[in-house]
Amino acid sequence: MLNIHEILCKWVFLFSDSVMDCLDFGNVFCRQVELDEEVAATDSSVIEKSGESDEEGEVFEPYVGMEFDSEEEARKFYIGYARRVGFVVRIMQRRRSGIDGRTLARRLGCNKQGFSPNHKGSFGPDKKPRPSAREGCKATILVKMEKSGKWVVTRFEKDHNHALVITDNGYSTVGDKDKKIEELTMELEHQEKLCTSYREKLFSFMNNVEEQTEELSSKIQVIVENIRKVESEIQIKPHRR
Repeated sequence: MLNIHEILCKWVFLFSDSVMDCLDFGNVFCRQVELDEEVAATDSSVIEKSGESDEEGEVFEPYVGMEFDSEEEARKFYIGYARRVGFVVRIMQRRRSGIDGRTLARRLGCNKQGFSPNHKGSFGPDKKPRPSAREGCKATILVKMEKSGKWVVTRFEKDHNHALVITDNGYSTVGDKDKKIEELTMELEHQEKLCTSYREKLFSFMNNVEEQTEELSSKIQVIVENIRKVESEIQIKPHRR
């Protein structure tokens, strides 16, 4: 009886370690990289008008307070606006929920935002700076999800510090590098959706493991108590003889 008791205890210990390993894996898998939050407050350079529209009354320029039903709708609108104006959109930072990983805010901007690392330092006599597509442009838009579920424009920088190029079909002329950026951005969005799906499945699996662990622990506890009772009875009987 004592051997059975030891075996059961060891088995419970090993099973607990396996569960903890699974939970640790879940924590690593679901670890989120929180990007810098964008300041939602507007300043003097932020556009705060009702938005420009065409002859049919359709708004084609974003404005602070403009609402969308989803992040995807806001992204498509800004990309369409960029094509008409003559620049390429870069999908930039986002803020995510620390609870379920949902996107709460997203910033998009001109692909010429920022500067190339080549422009930040000095060059030696044998090094020459490579041409950079970034020119420190400030054009950007920030959309946030409200409690109502609507996505609202909270910041819109309209002005660019470079020339805008518009083609006959309304699309901006971009080089191979910019096209590659758009392709990689689409792939990134696809991978983010897959990651969200995997995360939900992992959470479901972890919840099932936790429920089964509690149920199994209760059953094992009952077995251990019964074994102890039997051992006690066996030890008492020889004394009576």
